[in-house]
Amino acid sequence: MILSYLLKRILQLIPTLLVLSFLVFGLVRMIPGDPVSAIAGQDATQEILDEMRQALGLNKPFLVQYGSYLEGLVQGDLGMSLRSRQPVWSEIRQRLPATVELAGAGMLISLFGGIGLGILAALKPGNWTDASTRIVSLFGVSLPTFFSGLLFVLVFGYYLRIFPIAGSGGWKHLVLPAFTISLTSLAFITRLTRASLIEVLSQDYIRTARAKGASSVRIILGHALQNALIVPITVAGLEFGRLVSGVIVVETIFAWPGIGRYLIDAISFRDWPVIQGLILTFAVFFALVNLAVDALYAALDPRIRLN
Repeated sequence: MILSYLLKRILQLIPTLLVLSFLVFGLVRMIPGDPVSAIAGQDATQEILDEMRQALGLNKPFLVQYGSYLEGLVQGDLGMSLRSRQPVWSEIRQRLPATVELAGAGMLISLFGGIGLGILAALKPGNWTDASTRIVSLFGVSLPTFFSGLLFVLVFGYYLRIFPIAGSGGWKHLVLPAFTISLTSLAFITRLTRASLIEVLSQDYIRTARAKGASSVRIILGHALQNALIVPITVAGLEFGRLVSGVIVVETIFAWPGIGRYLIDAISFRDWPVIQGLILTFAVFFALVNLAVDALYAALDPRIRLN
């Protein structure tokens, strides 16, 4: 059942991506500025600009340009970068592993850290552990990503000199950007896990398990946790969107060589094909993560029918 459901969702994804490609193709061309002028420089004559527009196909009608773009998209071609004249997918593929590494590390920290802290807070509501966790999660939700990233750079990179503050190369380079990107999602998942677990622990079947003499560890791990995790795991798919948006800021702060930083450079140079390709890449990532979350959702609760 899960396999057929996933195949159906993938087929439904195709028209969604087509509509998204059209919207992005149109909206990108509404960005102020002329990419040809940015590439040619301020001293370029009008004749040179016209020749470049003709060579790049930018002098054709909008629908003709989109038709050519869509034809290449169906064949797996995201176009050529206006700036480097290299295939967009080739440049994305070079930077994609770094972004996947960062987003994956941030997602793992958000899930395991948020669920762990949420369990600790829910075991004894109202005590100092619960209060401390709620204060930390409140700060995590409130702090903007760019502010927490600069704060981590200042404290752990500049003053304490524990971790490097820029570039990639080892696990130490990953620590600060991964914690920065995961902080908001970690706090949100912590609060959801706490609330969900407190609600589950008040159910009748939990009281029955306690009356039978089951240990607290068995009650939490064997009975309550599986039902309590349904809400946090479901929201984790949506939180991935927050991670993706955070990647753009975090990669810029920490000079991380991923596609988020590449997107900022493309916007600066008004490189339309690169912007379009990166947004579609982010959309596919988001869709695949939500597919995985849906499958995990059904695995956690067999009562759920995906159809």
